[in-house]
Amino acid sequence: MDNKLRRVVVTGIGAVTPIGSTAAESWESMLSGKNGIAPITIFDTTEYKTKLAAEVKDFDARAYFEKADLLKTDRYAQFGVAAAEEAVKDSGFQGTIDPERCSVYFGSGIGGILTFGTEQNKLMQRGPKRVSPYFVPMMIANMAAGMIAIRFNCKGAAMPSVTACASGSNAIGEAIRAIRHGYTDLAITGGCEAAISPIGVAGFINMQALSTAEDPDAASLPFDKRRAGFVIGEGGAALILEEYEHAKARGAKIYAEAVGYGSTCDAHHITAPDPEAGGASRAMKEALDEAGYKDSDRVYINAHGTGTPLNDKSETKAIKLSMGEEAARRAYISSTKSMTGHMLGAAGAIEAIACVKVLTEGIIPPTINLNEPDEDCDLNYCPNTAVKADIDLAVSNSLGFGGHNACVAFRRITD
Repeated sequence: MDNKLRRVVVTGIGAVTPIGSTAAESWESMLSGKNGIAPITIFDTTEYKTKLAAEVKDFDARAYFEKADLLKTDRYAQFGVAAAEEAVKDSGFQGTIDPERCSVYFGSGIGGILTFGTEQNKLMQRGPKRVSPYFVPMMIANMAAGMIAIRFNCKGAAMPSVTACASGSNAIGEAIRAIRHGYTDLAITGGCEAAISPIGVAGFINMQALSTAEDPDAASLPFDKRRAGFVIGEGGAALILEEYEHAKARGAKIYAEAVGYGSTCDAHHITAPDPEAGGASRAMKEALDEAGYKDSDRVYINAHGTGTPLNDKSETKAIKLSMGEEAARRAYISSTKSMTGHMLGAAGAIEAIACVKVLTEGIIPPTINLNEPDEDCDLNYCPNTAVKADIDLAVSNSLGFGGHNACVAFRRITD
């Protein structure tokens, strides 16, 4: 372990989302304001109040798995492996690193809930002998991290983070710390989720968390006065984080530098955010302080922005508390959940990729369908149209059930 803190950079990205089958396609869809929300096709919603979700379209798992392996891999892990495969290829690190210095930090808020529902039905209808012998490894939330480690021969830590909607961001943050403090030299990190299932959607409906809108353009409405719940999404997203000198020595393409991480808990309520935004603002401030934030920085914030009445109001307060009101009003903010829906454990990962792309491309994805501003949400949320802006510091917020708050920060690479 090194005594001196080491620099951490992003050298690869990959994604499977409701608006794209790759990271590049997902990014272009964000910039064009593509809405990935549509009627649910995974199961019959006749008896459900919620009819819409942000499903991954045209995903061919056979491109990543042999048939025998596919039959024992839950959809959430399929997304994680696919995203990791793209990120690993993008990075080109294989063959350049000792496997014992290569780690995996990969989050999922729920894990294999589709498998759980399928096998529970078998148990009830056909008895215990019909439950799959692969039920447990398909269901458990660590298996995406394990499968990624096996596929890419990563013999360092292989750790899941399971912090609800903050899972992807916590995974990235813990990977940053592991590299920074010398525990590993490279990490495949991110998150994946596939919870658009009969029992998953029923549970979210009955806790009054989901939008019941029937119009896809009036369903996921972050920071809009009409917002009335989030839209469940699915997918996977992965980043390759690497120690700077190692990346530089092998001539890696470097997207951005990972410079800050904050992780706190509201210790307030199992689902509702703290209305005073104390925990969320501290997570942001920790990340900003670690990133060396200064008033002259041009800042982009990819907000948690779920489109629930409580979240968007309290997150707006958290941004003001962490930065100061004047700086908060100068910042560019958007919620890409307006397009992807809420990808739960994968949300923080795809939103971190959005931050990295903002830094490299100088353009900010919009918050689509933001047509009726809320006086309690009075910052610059980049409504409806992408905005060109050179950004120095990009920050991603993730706030999960249980009061989990995670914030990760990236800077444009300058040397």
